[in-house]
Amino acid sequence: MSLFRQTLGHAPSSSTGRLALMAIPFAVALAACGAKDSAQGGGAPGGGMPPAQVGVVTVAPQSVALQSELPGRVSALRVAQVRARVSGVVLQRMFREGSEVKAGQVLYQLDSGPYRAAFESAQATVVKAQATLAQATAQVERNKALVEANAISKQEFTTLQTTQRQAEADLGVAKAAAETARINLAYATITAPISGRIGQSSVTEGALVGAADATALATIQQTGSVYVNFTQSSTDVLRLRKAIASKQLRASGDGSVPVRIVLEDGSELPKAGKLLFSDLTVDATSGQITLRAEVPNGDGLLLPGQYVRVRLSQAELPSGILLPQQAVTRTNQGDTVLVVGEDGKPGPRPVKVGNAQNSQWVILDGLKEGDQVIVDGFQKMMVPGAPVKAVPWTGSAPAAAGAPAAAASAPAAAASAAGK
Repeated sequence: MSLFRQTLGHAPSSSTGRLALMAIPFAVALAACGAKDSAQGGGAPGGGMPPAQVGVVTVAPQSVALQSELPGRVSALRVAQVRARVSGVVLQRMFREGSEVKAGQVLYQLDSGPYRAAFESAQATVVKAQATLAQATAQVERNKALVEANAISKQEFTTLQTTQRQAEADLGVAKAAAETARINLAYATITAPISGRIGQSSVTEGALVGAADATALATIQQTGSVYVNFTQSSTDVLRLRKAIASKQLRASGDGSVPVRIVLEDGSELPKAGKLLFSDLTVDATSGQITLRAEVPNGDGLLLPGQYVRVRLSQAELPSGILLPQQAVTRTNQGDTVLVVGEDGKPGPRPVKVGNAQNSQWVILDGLKEGDQVIVDGFQKMMVPGAPVKAVPWTGSAPAAAGAPAAAASAPAAAASAAGK
């Protein structure tokens, strides 16, 4: 620059100045060539734009279960209402609400005084009846020899035998009354009919309860395993039965059909349940059939009455194909994907889409093993028919892409550009 300013400010007076003036056009020409090269390729080999980097998945057929997702409700495996079987005042509640109880565990203690007195009275009646029977039996034994010797009449001996039988009957009645009194006394101590988790108590100490009360004292539910009840159309149930009969559906070790449970937050239970049965009748108004599945619930995530979704396998494809949903463009004209060809150029491919499996589509037709389907990087495919650089898709954008996968409109636009 100093030499340039020198030539502008002063006329050349030496050979050095003349050389500087001759070098100026040459430097300008070099600069122009460099700018042109930068505009054409930015230093890329071959002088062109580098290929766009896209994330692809390689098609690999696998065993895929065709599933349907249905709404369902959770119900307890066993439910028992705790009720009073005799009338009395509650003296003590002997459990913690919401806790686990065992069958036979004492839950409530009623005032047992009147029932204890009735039991003791019945026992005394039994003793009295036993004494009467012993006396009648002794009289029959003493007079047996006399009637054989004709010392007393047979009519009198028959009367003694009748009195003995009446005493035996009275003893039986007394024992039955004593047993009833004992049962009523035992009912004053209310125990758990089954093991399970007990809910809220509807009474407190001092409340008068009885067998005719409409409200139960408490409710016990077994939730270690739960039932999930759901409905399905009769057509789908028929298809399910045919799939089971033709071995198209893989059953569990015990022969049952597995089901998966999806919670309200979208998470799936780690342990699968099993389909138990379908109802014998079809609802005439809706054409639905009620089905029931049993699901393990050791961690207690499922609660009776809870709304869940049931994923039920309907059949199994031995060579099914799964694709991320963002790789498929769905329009009224059909479903398409972009496949990278052998020349590295992407092209649209029509496909037949089945059911959804989590965040993937089941592809029934249109792809073969080894096809590279573009999942991410549609926004970088700016030049129609230009080759792309395929890198494995790992569930996120490729390392050099820098942007998330485009929406459904981006694959559609890329497919349109590739088809031009």
